[in-house]
Amino acid sequence: MNLSPLRILVHGASGRMGRALLRLASERSDLVLVAAATRAGAPLPEAPGLPVLATAALDAAPVFDLAIDFSLPEAFDGILGLCRRRGVGLVSGTTGLSEGQFEAFNALAEVQPVLWSANFSVGVAVLRALVQRAAAAVPGWDADVVESHHVHKKDAPSGTALLLGAAVAEGRGRAPHYASLRAGDIVGEHLVQLTGPGERLELVHRATSRDIFARGALEAAARVARLGPGRHDFGALLLGEPRA
Repeated sequence: MNLSPLRILVHGASGRMGRALLRLASERSDLVLVAAATRAGAPLPEAPGLPVLATAALDAAPVFDLAIDFSLPEAFDGILGLCRRRGVGLVSGTTGLSEGQFEAFNALAEVQPVLWSANFSVGVAVLRALVQRAAAAVPGWDADVVESHHVHKKDAPSGTALLLGAAVAEGRGRAPHYASLRAGDIVGEHLVQLTGPGERLELVHRATSRDIFARGALEAAARVARLGPGRHDFGALLLGEPRA
């Protein structure tokens, strides 16, 4: 059995999530950072001494086993192409991807293990399963997903809101309504509201630290890199469900 640490490249390392990944990766003995990539390629205080590549020079990256990507849609194609050329897997939390980008991601899944999730929180993975069951139990009720994030978040509805909305649709056969709020420094709050005559059911997740998402992404990387090719599911990995 190969017990060598998994060599990780973090793409989009100058963002909030990227910096959290760099800071928290040292908590794990089964992972080792070998490089980071940012638009400018400048050194990062969270990982002194770590090689930092400009995204325009990704081909200069050292050998790595898997990339973790939290960047922007316009940068996603670069890391996807590098993983294809290197023959390695990819874990991504980049939201706002186009249909064509997901098609390219699925093509990589035919030959490498990959995982995309709008949210790497353990709590949200559990919430998604609960939402599907609840929506199936009251298919005639109104359904709404309300999400709140910090003022710098660009996409709306959030990727997590769409993930929960998909769970609603799986449960009752129809999509919910969405509402998005952008205020202050809110890390992330998601409310799924099911409303019937004279009563209302609310399922809520509130994140108070971005570290939960970074730790979840690192755990996903550790698990998915040792699986075979395919597009794997974060919730399935955590909850032991037999689906990819």
